[in-house]
Amino acid sequence: MELISDILNYSLTAILIGVSITWIFLIKSMIDSIRLTPYLDKFERKEHTNPKVSVILPARNEEEFIGKCLDSLIGQDYTNYEIIVVDDSSEDATSKIISEYAKKNSKIIPVSAQIKPDGWMGKNWACMEGYKKTTGELLLFTDADTKHSQNVISLAVSHLLSFNLDALSAIPKMRTIDFWTRITLPMISTFLHTRFSAIRVNDPSKKTAYFFGSFFIIKQKTYKEVGMHEGVKHEIIEDGALGKKVKESGHKMKMTRGDHLIEAVWARDKSTLWNALKRLMIPLYLQNGKIAIGIFFAVLFLLFMPFPILAYSTLLVLETTSFSILFIASFVASIMIYIGAIIEVKKLLQLRLIDALFAPIGSLIVVLGFLGGLLQAKNSTVSWRGRKYSMKDHVQNSISV
Repeated sequence: MELISDILNYSLTAILIGVSITWIFLIKSMIDSIRLTPYLDKFERKEHTNPKVSVILPARNEEEFIGKCLDSLIGQDYTNYEIIVVDDSSEDATSKIISEYAKKNSKIIPVSAQIKPDGWMGKNWACMEGYKKTTGELLLFTDADTKHSQNVISLAVSHLLSFNLDALSAIPKMRTIDFWTRITLPMISTFLHTRFSAIRVNDPSKKTAYFFGSFFIIKQKTYKEVGMHEGVKHEIIEDGALGKKVKESGHKMKMTRGDHLIEAVWARDKSTLWNALKRLMIPLYLQNGKIAIGIFFAVLFLLFMPFPILAYSTLLVLETTSFSILFIASFVASIMIYIGAIIEVKKLLQLRLIDALFAPIGSLIVVLGFLGGLLQAKNSTVSWRGRKYSMKDHVQNSISV
């Protein structure tokens, strides 16, 4: 029995050593992201024209947020722009709010999206419907739960043109409303600031590409050349898929930090948090089920398993040498997770330090959400914003395995 226990303990120790080494890499990547990601408002400005910007704002059941979003867009210091607001078959007061704002401000152009055709994700269809009404040379896509500083359009246009870019995306501040999102976001955001970091996106030699759906601006010509949202109509994470198409086609794109200028809601409550986590895993499974399952177990050990293993080894730490070694390995791995959470909370997400202390619970929620995504993907159905989508025969390209 003791031999079996030692084999198990040493095997877990080896895994935890790998976990700790991986966290060293992740923490270094986070620190590099903090140091090296360019800011939206810090650049050498060059003389340029002021092309018309068409803001495309899809909205489905957004009565709680859309008013504040429109207020922030109406008050922009950039003069040459229009706001195309698309009501995507809302079942609340969203349409009424849009109409009221449109009556008061001529920049707002209300659009009621036609019934979504089969094979389209809802937001992708709404963006396409909005695009049909645009008259601008530049297209700025944003979300109804996003708030913008007064000069953000001016900065985005100037940054895009000063660097002769085809597309530009800005990382927003992720606003958290409820406790569960506050403790979960630091854990999932670790991968956002490593695997999909601006450093990788801005490196032409890397394949990594991504747009933040809450804020990206793209030349109309480029948008048409990559196939518009029609080219990613079945993608669950459409902003990531569109960003990939832009980079893969050889266009010049850039990601910047805009968390002091743009604020977006990542999840509104427990339900949207749960669906958002599942939504991250489903594209991976639809690409390659075996690799997606492998990624799930990697995330399980990276984010959560060091904590229960630490509790297990603490109870028997004085029993054998293998338990003592396992205790040390699990303690170090747990500390590394906490360090990563603290960096995310204080330097990137601007949350309270106490939110990082709930890392074990936040990690468990992420793992369970990913597991839920795997189980749902097996049924080839996805639930998002009150709609169910059949993903049968749809390969997802937004996130590469």
